[in-house]
Amino acid sequence: MEEIKAATELPAIREEIELHTEDGQTLVGELALPIGHEPIATLITLHPLPTHGGFMDSHIYRKAANRLPELLGVAVLRFNTRGTESPRGKSTGSFDGGNLERFDVAAAVEFCKQRGLKNLWLVGWSFGTELAIKYGPENDIQGAILLSPPLHRATDEDLRRWNSGDVPMHVLVPELDDYLQPPQAAERFGIVQNAVVYAFDGEKHLWVGEKATRRVLNQIAQIILPGSPELPTHY
Repeated sequence: MEEIKAATELPAIREEIELHTEDGQTLVGELALPIGHEPIATLITLHPLPTHGGFMDSHIYRKAANRLPELLGVAVLRFNTRGTESPRGKSTGSFDGGNLERFDVAAAVEFCKQRGLKNLWLVGWSFGTELAIKYGPENDIQGAILLSPPLHRATDEDLRRWNSGDVPMHVLVPELDDYLQPPQAAERFGIVQNAVVYAFDGEKHLWVGEKATRRVLNQIAQIILPGSPELPTHY
């Protein structure tokens, strides 16, 4: 057995995919599936701000796709929102500050439904949390997991829309976040009936380092599959 490190890529079925939005854009991405069985859930990842370096390969998402199909039995969908580029390629269109990106979120959910994937979760990080908050209620999802939400674009009105249903929202907030720290997050998300805020001591907005990565992935595992053991550190 070897230690699972930043560059470790565990077995999975990996497929380069394209998403097609209602307004005519083509978004490039990857779907990673467990081998030999249907996934117990699907993580639809929404990356950080593309104008500040966010893309489908942002490290938490890359590591989730590299590890979780094998370790947790989930599917992981990563894609570049409109106008965003990565080694996989560049999605058509232009960054629209979270407005036209509503079509990107809808296209990802629809793709998963067409593939027969079940138990769909939106996983947003930073800018991606704004998309999950704003457009989660209008899509058929099991819940949302938010990493480092800045709440710059998402308003209290957006948050209150979650109260019209029983879809849960799980909010992972670093103690030393640059934008929204746990006390303020608890207050802001307190208006959402099904929101749970988790404070992560000592962590920062970008979740740098293997310790931070493992904490995030273990929390996601507990949300998706309550009572699951900690993910292995060796394989």
